[in-house]
Amino acid sequence: MNKKLFLTAALVALTLGTFAQKRTTQLTLYKQFKPSTITLKNGRSIKQSLTNVFLKNSSLVYMQGDHAMEANMDNVAKVQFDNKTFYNVNNQLAYIVDSVGGNILYRIDIFDLDAYNQQIKNNVNITAIPSFSGDMISTSSTDLNNEGDYQLPVFPHFYIMFNGELIKAHEREISRRLPKSDKELNRRYRTVIEMKDFSWTDNNSLKQLLKAITIKK
Repeated sequence: MNKKLFLTAALVALTLGTFAQKRTTQLTLYKQFKPSTITLKNGRSIKQSLTNVFLKNSSLVYMQGDHAMEANMDNVAKVQFDNKTFYNVNNQLAYIVDSVGGNILYRIDIFDLDAYNQQIKNNVNITAIPSFSGDMISTSSTDLNNEGDYQLPVFPHFYIMFNGELIKAHEREISRRLPKSDKELNRRYRTVIEMKDFSWTDNNSLKQLLKAITIKK
């Protein structure tokens, strides 16, 4: 199999965070494709023997013969691997970091596409391909072979299900949704985000924040 990585024609630049948490030499979350149960939005469940999470956009990929198929995330509700469950958050696979009183903290890991494109520019041909339909979830074919010396920075993106509303974990987004009349809640929120070691890209920091903004009933 060649060293080409096929991407869809409508490739959109990703907005990335400021700090990379780790680097990887592979394009998928798991080194080996593994079994999973895919639950579609219509309630139907599909068992696939060889599946993975594509770090380009945190989408579901699965093997069909010798080809890796990128799923149509419009149809996917969640994916259960042996050790982790991923949920569809803004058409990306996210896992739960913490939940408090009905509020939920989700994390999505995506690699820096701009850095990747710069590294492969002279080595790997990026080819547009037509999309096609399959059994509910397939849309495009992706060859996931990767060069062993690539070092791809991976960034975490966080979302919070806050009082039934999904919002990005960002100071402006959260501030505008906190009730202005609840001074104690706003005080707890400011106390957490003003701690010197607080980071919007850190699991523990955002777990503290989730607890601070959750009103106990």
